[in-house]
Amino acid sequence: MTTLFIAPGACSLASHIAVHELGLPIQIEKVALRTPDSPIHAINPLGRVPALQLDDGTVLTENSAILPFLADQVPGTPLFAPAGSAERGQIQGWLGYLAAEVHTASFRPLNRPERYSADESAHTGIREQARIQLFKAFEHIERHLEGRQWLVGERFTLADIYLGVFATWLTRLGAPFDGLDNVTRLRQKWLERPAVQEALRDEGLLK
Repeated sequence: MTTLFIAPGACSLASHIAVHELGLPIQIEKVALRTPDSPIHAINPLGRVPALQLDDGTVLTENSAILPFLADQVPGTPLFAPAGSAERGQIQGWLGYLAAEVHTASFRPLNRPERYSADESAHTGIREQARIQLFKAFEHIERHLEGRQWLVGERFTLADIYLGVFATWLTRLGAPFDGLDNVTRLRQKWLERPAVQEALRDEGLLK
């Protein structure tokens, strides 16, 4: 059976939500991160989630790859767009932006400054710069959402699934992030979706 490996509260929440949105018969397996005995190391040598193991043993990694793959299992789903369409390219563009500019370039140094310097005295500066970079990344999203409910095509898509995860992470950071009104509005609508609530409940994150 196809299995999606996740860690509660991690970015793998996006792929977990997509499984529920699409109604796919995929087993969800929770694993620990950053522990040498975690079973995720046998699936993904990088020890990261999400990882999707198909029936034949093939493994896919990274939300930016797994989300489109999942959507393609349900042809015509409004979460994605037809191959060759500009709208599909726009959705994939946002997936790439969120993975690169928001997650890797901003949240990662904010949460794990030790990856960027072994000098603990440098960690405060790394985190401060990461907050600045993160806010700039979200300012772009905030401007794009002006007059829009969702990122692409005025409907909920894979891009919004992924954005909702990071928009939720922002609630831990306070000012100036709580002043991003358009992002906040999207997050609230995201939280209302039954598939989001189901995934959050599965991961023990629904209050």
